[in-house]
Amino acid sequence: MTRAIFFDRDGTLNEEVGYINHPSRFRLLPMAAAAVRAVNAAGWRAIVVTNQAGAARGYFPGWLIEAVNQKLHDDLASAGAKLDAVYVCPHHPTVGEPLYRMDCDCRKPKPGLLLQAARDFGLDLTQCVVIGDRYSDVRLAYGVGARGVLTLTGYGLGEYAYQRDQWPRPPDYIAEDVLAAVRWALG
Repeated sequence: MTRAIFFDRDGTLNEEVGYINHPSRFRLLPMAAAAVRAVNAAGWRAIVVTNQAGAARGYFPGWLIEAVNQKLHDDLASAGAKLDAVYVCPHHPTVGEPLYRMDCDCRKPKPGLLLQAARDFGLDLTQCVVIGDRYSDVRLAYGVGARGVLTLTGYGLGEYAYQRDQWPRPPDYIAEDVLAAVRWALG
């Protein structure tokens, strides 16, 4: 298997609520489980790549990132969907304690998370798709030769309405939600 769909987390698979500072604030979007199930059924890898600078900013302890990601896994599993992996960048280039304050190569749109996943799973990134609710997710895709899809959930609608004239290149596809994005990617 050399193909994957990379999902942004907040605003793409779950409701965008700002920083999730407690697992009880985590809520899957209505089409998220069906989207991941479709990826599973197609034989592609389903991988989350997410920036989580809330720990660097001091909004929550670092261990909470894993607790929220475990809830993501559990909620998807209860709906018959499975993620192959979740890759997280907890860093911020200018704020936080030294553990978290750094200009890293894993903070999207830099490619570090995708490059690590490619090594871990033997992926051909040119055969992959990145789906997210921010143009930075599309930029991430283009930076590694993947296709980029913008969802109109989370921040996507606002970015599309007010910032698209500034984009150097449009997304490969604009989807109403993550399930529509997956159907396009697999189709």
